[in-house]
Amino acid sequence: MNRTVVLNVVGLTGKLLGENTPHLAALARGGGMRALTPVLPAVTCTVQSTFTTGLMPRDHGCVANGWYFRDLAETWLWRQSNHLVSGEKIWDTARRRDSTFTCAKLFWWYCMYSSADLAVTPRPIYWADGLKIPDFYTEPPELHGILREALGPFPLFQFWGPGADLASSRWIAAAARLAYDRCRPTLTLVYIPHLDYNLQRLGPEHPGIAKDLRAVDALCGELIEHFRRDGARVLVLSEYGMTQVSAPVHVNRILREAGLVQVRVEQGLEKLDCGASEAFAVADHQVAHVYVKRPSRVPEVKRLLESTGGIDQVLADEGKREHGLDHPRSGELIAVAAADRWFTYYYWLDDALAPEFARTVDIHRKPGYDPVELFLDPERRFPKIKIGWTLLKKRLGMRTLMDVISLDATLVKGSHGRVSHRPEEGPLLLSTEPELLPERAVHATEVKDIILSHVF
Repeated sequence: MNRTVVLNVVGLTGKLLGENTPHLAALARGGGMRALTPVLPAVTCTVQSTFTTGLMPRDHGCVANGWYFRDLAETWLWRQSNHLVSGEKIWDTARRRDSTFTCAKLFWWYCMYSSADLAVTPRPIYWADGLKIPDFYTEPPELHGILREALGPFPLFQFWGPGADLASSRWIAAAARLAYDRCRPTLTLVYIPHLDYNLQRLGPEHPGIAKDLRAVDALCGELIEHFRRDGARVLVLSEYGMTQVSAPVHVNRILREAGLVQVRVEQGLEKLDCGASEAFAVADHQVAHVYVKRPSRVPEVKRLLESTGGIDQVLADEGKREHGLDHPRSGELIAVAAADRWFTYYYWLDDALAPEFARTVDIHRKPGYDPVELFLDPERRFPKIKIGWTLLKKRLGMRTLMDVISLDATLVKGSHGRVSHRPEEGPLLLSTEPELLPERAVHATEVKDIILSHVF
């Protein structure tokens, strides 16, 4: 077996590869580079599940970053249990070939309770008083203390939110090096999120992205050199490419204005009542699963969505089958945004009635993905003073909200989820072993076998 490392550099595309990425460009020249065709939706949990199983969403079941759990009548995003992913995982397939095979999985999603030998993933501690303490989960458990002593606490607030920056990627890279050197896994899967942040804040066309490209390239260059010095084979891939967007589509507001979304009022604020709604959407970047309570109303909802500006297509049964999304977790309909649009989760019609979590970073309470969490509210004066004061009150045991996030969805300039028809704007796959790559574009379902070919 050959030690193999896979760097998942989120948002990297052929169009972004060039003078600002000398290390990654050198890997492409000296090894091999292929365009990578993702599955729909081209979002983290779905694409990574396809990478690790070789299956379409209809078979592994991860139809988005989250979905409506019909038996609970609740929407949940960003769950962590690997039991949500069906199919044989790459580490199990490899272990059947050679029982001495081992796998380290660092910050790839669905990291908890898998059969991978080593796992590291963010896992905040939530206290009963509302305090959120940065922390991480490891398997085996003793690895937690080793990483904490060597690297300090995981910078959770630099992993997501207005403060998201290179610090989290640096911590993950250092953890990958430590785990590789200490545990010697056969296969190491590493998630490098840094490009994701400003590609959404600024959009891929913004000149400021050059700085982020240089930063992530330097980090990857250090990792590639470290692993190559040990003789490891290295692959670099991405899950999706970002699209410059001009405006959001408030799909739940469209449904509400048609009398389909139901809310309940709690303390004067509105909460989406999924179980009572005739139809509602779980918005996820440029794709939204639309759940319709009664089959007889599906055609009506489909016509409404198809007549909405900013929606490119609406998939019903046949369309879901065509895209491999015909799974019970999928919505009765799936809306795909136009190339320059994206979907918010917003369902209220008056910002004064927005729920208390709307202006906070809260990836688990919001019934949809919210990239506006990357922005401090530009209308708030002295936001850092507000943050410091709120943190102090929390540490003193007081219950208070870190409500510093804007409700202006037009701040977002980049999104993803559609499958781009331009290969240079989509994800890619680089390898130090060009002879192990096909002489054509690679589909996401082929990545598992390509990785295994590098190992064996």
